[in-house]
Amino acid sequence: MEREAALNKVKPHLTEHRYQHTLGVVDTAISLAKRYGADQNKAELAAIFHDYAKFRDKQEMRDLVQSTLKEKDVLGYGDELLHAPCGAYYVKEEIGIKDEEVLNAIRYHTTGKPDMTLLEKVVFLADYIEPGRQFKGVSEVRELSEKDLDEAIIKSLENTITFLMKRRQPVYPDTLNTYNQLIKTKRSLDK
Repeated sequence: MEREAALNKVKPHLTEHRYQHTLGVVDTAISLAKRYGADQNKAELAAIFHDYAKFRDKQEMRDLVQSTLKEKDVLGYGDELLHAPCGAYYVKEEIGIKDEEVLNAIRYHTTGKPDMTLLEKVVFLADYIEPGRQFKGVSEVRELSEKDLDEAIIKSLENTITFLMKRRQPVYPDTLNTYNQLIKTKRSLDK
């Protein structure tokens, strides 16, 4: 699917602010894909559709997760996580994108998962560091993203986990599992 056609399909589903965020994620994902050797076309497509379900009715998404999706555990961690697995489902069913790599990059862009593919890492990190994001710690992650993709993801996960813990909110298990897996891999490579 061409870039403009894809953007025209996603734009009606987003607010103007979220659409600008999406454009930032697209540019960042393409840049990261070039730097680290991921498929740029798939990175662009996944980034365009990563928030496709962001503003869907929450009850509709809860019902979809309960009835159809395998990620039922996401229901115990707040509504913010719903749009990722539901988005992958809607993009497949409504847009017709069948590429599982692209769909998985959409599916895991909020939580991460252990052993993420390069494409999943690119979209996960692009969502975190796109230029419109302004919060404590994002500049450090942007700098790390220019040198080491995994180090940047580790730092982003540290920031997210700390943020949630300070607010006494539950941390989705795969977010913790992603952090643990990346740390263990880094330690084994450093030996």
